[in-house]
Amino acid sequence: MITLDIFADPVCPWCFIGKARLDRAFAERPGHPFVRAWQPFELNPTLPPEGMPRAEYLQAKFGQDGAAQMHVQLLEIAEAEGYDFHPERVTHQPNTRDAHRLLHWAGIEGVQEAVMAALLDAHWREGLDIGDHAVLGEIAGAKGMERGVVERLLASDADRDTIAAKEEHARERGITAVPSAIVAGRHLVTGAQPTELWLKVIDELSGAPPAATRH
Repeated sequence: MITLDIFADPVCPWCFIGKARLDRAFAERPGHPFVRAWQPFELNPTLPPEGMPRAEYLQAKFGQDGAAQMHVQLLEIAEAEGYDFHPERVTHQPNTRDAHRLLHWAGIEGVQEAVMAALLDAHWREGLDIGDHAVLGEIAGAKGMERGVVERLLASDADRDTIAAKEEHARERGITAVPSAIVAGRHLVTGAQPTELWLKVIDELSGAPPAATRH
């Protein structure tokens, strides 16, 4: 098996799209050699712990025209590729340090993939605040983790330094944006790459002749 370290933040729309595209590649190559490991990389580490209104956040980061243009582009991609994606439901921009702590613990318990999918769904499909400990606790419980234990950990400072150290190490490795994937600890793939690219990567690493592409 080959480790695929994916640096992502669940509040990044390109991480949602990138995961959906990679999921499709995995579904088309069920014998693929990858094991995904989701690595922390906060887009906005200086955001207040309670987060802020999303409209205010977008205005400050992109300006009114830039935010509107990005919104249209994302919706066009989601519609063209058939994704259930509802950024219009997102009214709050959360601080994601605690979401990354949950992902870290989920990795220890072997349910990281399910928890990442749930975080992305909660934010981009349901418009929930994934900085809220109750929301994070519910996600943890639904994916087989002990909700009470997770909520007690979230109320503490457990592994805050661990997440900060992982993010600093990522920057030292040259990660500057999400999603970014490191294949087998060596090859960097940046951005929400199309499914076709991942199919080629899988075929090359598997040493198998390419299967028929989608139509």
